[in-house]
Amino acid sequence: MTSNSPLKDKMVLVVDDEPDVLETVKEELDMCLVHTAKDYETALQYLLSYTYDIVILDIMGVNGFELLKNSVSRGFPTVMLTAHALTPEALKKSIKLGAVTFLPKEKIAELREFLEDVVMGEGKPGWKKLFDRMGSYFNKRFGPDWKEKDKFFQDFEEELKREEAG
Repeated sequence: MTSNSPLKDKMVLVVDDEPDVLETVKEELDMCLVHTAKDYETALQYLLSYTYDIVILDIMGVNGFELLKNSVSRGFPTVMLTAHALTPEALKKSIKLGAVTFLPKEKIAELREFLEDVVMGEGKPGWKKLFDRMGSYFNKRFGPDWKEKDKFFQDFEEELKREEAG
């Protein structure tokens, strides 16, 4: 199964201050070449020294938003993977700063599928697919009217519909 994955032999950087998360991601992505970093400084060195097909960033503990800016400026498709910063505000900031998708850590078992979508989408943002797939999860987590409370999400959803319509 892994040999047919579009992730095969992709270069991936994973940044998280929790060693068990780094280990889990490495196991999930055993078909990839994976670099791991536990802190901002190490991650920044990796970002400046290598070229990545995908970068996976935690938000808390590693200054994830600052790393996101660096990663996006280098042209790397970047995925936010978070637990503590799982809020509409963090989701909005991730979108605005150029992340291609946003995954709760409790859904880490689905990471490979999400990343395959990133690779198949040639690193373009996969927000429509994320909202389709994770909409009920976000509604349960943030409250059923979380998008209505923020004009940004209303406008963003309209933009996604326009893009889909072509």
